[in-house]
Amino acid sequence: MRLRPLIAACLGVAGLAAAGAAPAAPPSTGPSGIGWEDCGEGHEELAAAGAQCALITVPLDYTNPAGDTVGIAISRIPAADQENRRGILLANPGGPGGPGLDYPLALRPALGDVADRYDLIGFDPRFIGESSPVTCAPAGPRAPMTGSPREIFDATVRGAADLAERCTTPEGNAELLAHASTRNVARDMDSIRAALGEPALSYYGVSYGADLGAVYTQMFPERADRIVLDSSTDPSRTQYQLFQDAGPAAEAGLDEWARWTAARHAEYRLGRRAHEVRATVERLVARAERRPVAIGGYQVDATQLRLVLRQLVQHQEDNAALARAVRNLVDAAAGHQVEPDPLLDMWLRVLNSPDLDPVFAAPAYTFCADGGWPAGGWPDAPEDYWHAIRESRAEQPVFGPLANAIGPCPFWPGEPREPGTVIANDTPVLMLHALRDINTPYPGGVALHEALTGSRLVTADIRSHGVYGRGAEGKTPIPCVDEAVNDYLAGGRLPAEDTSCP
Repeated sequence: MRLRPLIAACLGVAGLAAAGAAPAAPPSTGPSGIGWEDCGEGHEELAAAGAQCALITVPLDYTNPAGDTVGIAISRIPAADQENRRGILLANPGGPGGPGLDYPLALRPALGDVADRYDLIGFDPRFIGESSPVTCAPAGPRAPMTGSPREIFDATVRGAADLAERCTTPEGNAELLAHASTRNVARDMDSIRAALGEPALSYYGVSYGADLGAVYTQMFPERADRIVLDSSTDPSRTQYQLFQDAGPAAEAGLDEWARWTAARHAEYRLGRRAHEVRATVERLVARAERRPVAIGGYQVDATQLRLVLRQLVQHQEDNAALARAVRNLVDAAAGHQVEPDPLLDMWLRVLNSPDLDPVFAAPAYTFCADGGWPAGGWPDAPEDYWHAIRESRAEQPVFGPLANAIGPCPFWPGEPREPGTVIANDTPVLMLHALRDINTPYPGGVALHEALTGSRLVTADIRSHGVYGRGAEGKTPIPCVDEAVNDYLAGGRLPAEDTSCP
């Protein structure tokens, strides 16, 4: 379950945060003596795969390597074919802030025999999961956000400011989170490589993980071995601009789904033509803005509804699930008692679960440390965001308020410690992208491809976010993508030219 689009979009939603106080850094293991041990409770599948885990120490601030340290949790599934072992294959599932200790388990089915030639390395990025965590002060209960568009926006602003305060005011948090940047996560990756005694690392990253991999190639080109970047973004755009870029792509995905659903009107009864299906969705969103939709014990406001729609529209295999969810919600809005479809129920449970507060808060750590958000504090800065939302509604009535939403970064203390990374190198890289990706739109992947002059781009003609290993997720596999990746990781040969997969 790839949560990146959902958690990223949630940054401006009131009432989402973690609980607890920041712990001290763990004791050092040192690069020459990694203390491998069982991965512990919650990681039983890693143990079954023969993995072990460890905590290595890295500098909190790489400009002061003798100063404070933080712990980075890593896992290792050793190469089964030691005679032909290639090295290490590090992986990141996206986010930012996505825990990755277990991620090698998700990659192994797609890698097949190639997995036997690598030590598969997972890691929790700094301040996340089993790494030295930073947690935020507890949030109060989340109330549905309803009213006029301006009233909903003001509630979102209050929630964003509150999240920033709760994450940065506990003692020590602000100093720690100032070092949560993508550049420092890339440095941590190189520290993992060094701790394992490897001259170079191979890598697979998806979504934000792809962007992270691109930063690594720029900072450590001589240590980049076989690099695979799946579903990346335009490196010249700020993070807020990237969110804005995703709005039109999500609307286009909704249009595509509406055409599919209209052809099945007898089953879903949402409209005989695509524009009628879209009108049904837009009426539902407008209704949820005025008052929440009661379904399955949940009170679904427009913000949550937009998040559910965006999550379900990103993969074309979820067309039927999205149609069932909209049918459920339309019936519930009309006052009928409705048992929500299992996938809809799952996402409503996710959105209302306090147990996932750390997942929702974590992206802010890196987003805010990287910068790139319209600056300032309450009450002045939000007007720029409000103007963007108002302007977007004409062409993006469903997703515009989400794509242009304010997050906690305008209220985050301090400025980024260093500029972002300008990507321009000729490191050999294999890039993958779906032509109709709604979360990291295809033009962004092309822009990175042009900046990475040694790269080859494999395009999949599909609506999807992430194109490698789809079969392992229960989705339609794209054989020519999987073969391109595995051939490259096994033999080191990039495709002779850019390729399109049907």
